[in-house]
Amino acid sequence: MSRIKFFKMEGAGNDFVIIDNRTYGFTLKEIIEFTPKICDRKYGVGADGLLVLEEAENEHVDYTMIYRNADGSDAGMCGNGGRCIALYAATHGFENDHTFNVHDGLYKASVDLTKNQVSLSFPDVNSPEDITVLGLPLTKVYTGTEHVVSFVALERLEEEQELIQVGSDIRHAEALNPPGTNVNFICPTSSQSLSLQTYERGVENLTLACGTGAVASAVATHYKNGNKTGSFNYEVKVKGGRLNICFDFVGEQNNYKDVKLIGPANFVFQGEVNV
Repeated sequence: MSRIKFFKMEGAGNDFVIIDNRTYGFTLKEIIEFTPKICDRKYGVGADGLLVLEEAENEHVDYTMIYRNADGSDAGMCGNGGRCIALYAATHGFENDHTFNVHDGLYKASVDLTKNQVSLSFPDVNSPEDITVLGLPLTKVYTGTEHVVSFVALERLEEEQELIQVGSDIRHAEALNPPGTNVNFICPTSSQSLSLQTYERGVENLTLACGTGAVASAVATHYKNGNKTGSFNYEVKVKGGRLNICFDFVGEQNNYKDVKLIGPANFVFQGEVNV
C-alpha cells in the first residue's frame, strides 16, 4: 500500500483527481487498478475520472497526460480534464503556455492564472458523419474520443432520467461497440449558442460538463447549419457553467482547424489517500 498526495480539481463541474506520477512512478496497470477506488464517491475521493501527469513521452511536449474514466477504462482525450491538468502544471513548475500529449494527440494550453481560465487547442477535427443508431438520427464526431450528437427540444434537456436511459442505450449499442461512445443531447438556442447534456462513457451517467462533448456539439451544430467557411465561436451552456468553442472551418479541406476549448478550471482541495 502506498500513500500518495492528490489534488481535487473541477472544470465547469467536471471533477477530477490529479496525481503527479513523476513523484511515484506507478505503472499504467497500477493506475488502472486503483482509479475506480479513488474515484468512488462513497469509499474514495470521488471524481468523474483520474488525471495523471507523466514525464514527457517525446521531445515535442512538456509532459504527458494519462486520463482514465472513473471505472478505470481509457477515455482517450478529456477536454475539461486537459484544462485542469494544464492549470495544475502552470502552478507546479511549467510555463503558463505549454504543450502536452494524450496518446498521439498534441494539445497546446494557455493558462490565465488571474482568472483561472484555460484555453486548450485541439488537433484538427474531421467533418462529422450522419448515422442512425437504434432508429435515432445522430451526428458522429471524433474529438480525441468518440462522440455522437442528438438534437433535441430544449425541454428534453431537463428530463434527465430519460436522457440517462437513452444515453445508455446508444452508448452500449452494438453498432458503436467496441469502444462505445459518449452521447451528447443538444439544443441550439441561437446561431452561436447551444445547451448541452452529456452521457459519458466510463462514468455511465450524465456529467455536469464534458469538454470534448462541447467541441463535438459545436462542430455538429455548424455542420447542420450548412458547413459555411469562416471563423466561429460557440457558447455552450452545461449544467456546470459555460464553455466556449472556437474554430475555423476550411471548406476546401472539409475539416475544422484551430479548434479551441475555453473555460474555467479550479482547485477544490488537496489531500493524501492510500492506494
